[in-house]
Amino acid sequence: MRRYLIDTALVAAAAVVLGFAPVFAKAQEEAFVVRDIRIEGLQRISEGAVLNYLPVNIGDTLDAASVRQLIRGLYASGFFADVEFRRDGDALLVAVREQPTIESLLIEGNKDVKSEDLNRTLFDNGISEGSLVKPSVLEEVELSLTDLYFGRGKYGAEVNVDVTELPDNKVDVVIDITEGDRSRIRQINIVGNELFTDKELKKDFELKTPNWLSFIRQDDRYSREALQGDLEKLRSHYLDRGYADFQLQSTQVTLAPDLKDVFITINVREGSNYTVSEVKLAGDFVVDEAELNQYVLLKPGMRFSQRLITQSSELIRLRLGQEGYGFAEIVPDPEIDEDAGEVAVTLWIQAERRVYVRRITFDGASSIEDEVLRRELRQFEGAYLSNDLLERSKIRLQRLPYLEEVDFETLRVPGSQDQVDVVFSLTERQPGEFQGSVGYTGYYGMQLSGSAVHSNLFGRGNRLAIGLTGTSYSRVYNLSYTDPYATMNGVSITGGLTYQNYTQFFNAASDLDTTTASASTELSYPITEYQSVILGATLQQADLITTSFSNEQSRQWVQANGKPYEREVVNPVTGQPDVYYGSKFASLELLMGWLYDSRNRVLFPDRGMRHRLSLSATIPGSDVEYATARYQYTQYLGIPGLRRWFSLRLNADVGISEAFGDTSAVPPYKHFYGGGPDSVRGFKEYRLGPKDRFGNAYGGNMLVTGQVELILPLPERFRQSARLAAFFDVGNVFSTSDLEFFDRQGNPLSYDFDTSKLKRSVGIGAEWLAPLGLLRFSFAAPLNADPETDRFWGDEVERFQFSLGGAF
Repeated sequence: MRRYLIDTALVAAAAVVLGFAPVFAKAQEEAFVVRDIRIEGLQRISEGAVLNYLPVNIGDTLDAASVRQLIRGLYASGFFADVEFRRDGDALLVAVREQPTIESLLIEGNKDVKSEDLNRTLFDNGISEGSLVKPSVLEEVELSLTDLYFGRGKYGAEVNVDVTELPDNKVDVVIDITEGDRSRIRQINIVGNELFTDKELKKDFELKTPNWLSFIRQDDRYSREALQGDLEKLRSHYLDRGYADFQLQSTQVTLAPDLKDVFITINVREGSNYTVSEVKLAGDFVVDEAELNQYVLLKPGMRFSQRLITQSSELIRLRLGQEGYGFAEIVPDPEIDEDAGEVAVTLWIQAERRVYVRRITFDGASSIEDEVLRRELRQFEGAYLSNDLLERSKIRLQRLPYLEEVDFETLRVPGSQDQVDVVFSLTERQPGEFQGSVGYTGYYGMQLSGSAVHSNLFGRGNRLAIGLTGTSYSRVYNLSYTDPYATMNGVSITGGLTYQNYTQFFNAASDLDTTTASASTELSYPITEYQSVILGATLQQADLITTSFSNEQSRQWVQANGKPYEREVVNPVTGQPDVYYGSKFASLELLMGWLYDSRNRVLFPDRGMRHRLSLSATIPGSDVEYATARYQYTQYLGIPGLRRWFSLRLNADVGISEAFGDTSAVPPYKHFYGGGPDSVRGFKEYRLGPKDRFGNAYGGNMLVTGQVELILPLPERFRQSARLAAFFDVGNVFSTSDLEFFDRQGNPLSYDFDTSKLKRSVGIGAEWLAPLGLLRFSFAAPLNADPETDRFWGDEVERFQFSLGGAF
């Protein structure tokens, strides 16, 4: 590239000195008045742009000195590789050759720095495909990229720019990078500290000397940015502990001759410890001073703390932001009295003007109608700017299942001091899925299923789900449709149709044919920003059939509930007469519930909580009468001191169903089941709790489960599509009804609730939102699984579990 730069520079210099001499040799003796200006040689630059750099107009007198000035002006623009002036009578003829344009731009050799980061640096320097090649800019590019690597501790990095000329005044630019190794930190010395040891001060540093985890964490590699962060942590360590006059006197970074080792020396003056004598507010009191004083955390008599000052300033700024002062600044002004050992702190409030929102726009949402997005906003156009409402709008948007990431920025309107535009940057997520599968399970036999889910139907934000599942023992068809904004008040309506037929329930050894058809509707009415009231109804028709091979509990239920019937048949297996006992019944089940949801996302949230309490019951007069109560709870908590890396997820699910009236027990298909990915991992899915005489899960009328998950850190780019967590699960299914159960020897067996019967497991789980749906994997170790004996069935363990769920 240097050869290219030298050649280009020589041509330009020669043109400046000689390019006009032959043409204007006579003009040195005689000037002329310009009557016309013509420009030749333009390809991509407009004639108007050239005229802007020519300080000459028609009617001006032009001589040799003026021409020199014109040539220098055109070369200074950087647009031209050659310029020549000619005189044609009274016309000034300007002949130019433009700088070549970049046909292709290629970066090679980079690994540590992403290509998009390098391209951003190139773009900031005016280098991109289609741009003009300016020799001075190419030199700046080499320096900028080299400095970028130096800032990351790669002092051996080399950057070479190769320019290849092409026809049509174009060039190819290849940037070849040799990154080299990142310099390692061999020593970090803090000089001048007496009150705190080096170990205490360096404990929270990002940069560290080599240790046994450095090959994983790469924390012994020097970075200028990381050093600045560590210096700020050092400053905060003292300022937060009362040393108000602490000073960082100097910082030296020394490289070894081989450029591989770095030695850092930090010189400090610790100063004295101070207490606070006074804290007062001053400036623009657009909010009552007494109210703002409530947000001041630093009080007289306390030890000086920069952290408390910063937090107080932020709280006041947020309060002002609620009133529309979106650009308010809080400037702390500490006055140190060295003799008294005290600090008087004044927080200056600079509210500026109240800011109004002129326009709100969305960037990146091409398949979502504008109305669907705007109905989630709590910040409105024409209203004053509120940081709280903007943040709430952001959370509501990112809770939409078809949006992956949401961010916003406020831009001042040019020429206005009190108006801003708000731009929401959106990243869309796959709005639905289509899938089919063929498989085999021990519970259902051969399985064939297909489903289609779309959570943003026609761009309107409505959800449609269709599911078809067929196995050796079951047929399930369902259809549901949700309109999340059926009314202007945000009332959500969901309607569904379901048909289910389970033959030989769960296993061929436990005959129970269950056929149900139902139609349901559910309304969710918002009462606050986070709470909703739920009302619903389900109309259901069911037909249950048992044989002599069915378990006692199922046979007893169908003979005692609904509209029992019996049918004599010939058993196809034994050839002997047999009697089928069945029951047909219809029911209308009403639902009411309460929902509180403050999670920041629906998928992979990391803060907030969700409570759902529901009560449902069949209306009196139904063929079967029962009621169900269920409470589901989820909360995400940050871990103090570790919020940046870890968070906790707490989950609980408690439910109970009871029969009333003449119904002896809850219908079998309304039972709770436990075990598997949604309850207690490490135990086979749906196999916990009461078992019939064949050892198959019968389910129970009471469910108690809980989960504690430690969400482990993942790289930023995976946090919206994947999750890794260590977990502890506990739970089981119980039966508190009058149904009788027996062990393998025929002895009565109780499945009443008992905390000692709660199953526990620990393990690690992963979730990944793949294009075909939400994949969940877990490996668990059951802690108190009961072994199988001659008398008891025991617990069925399944350490590795995998499930594929719909994305939405």
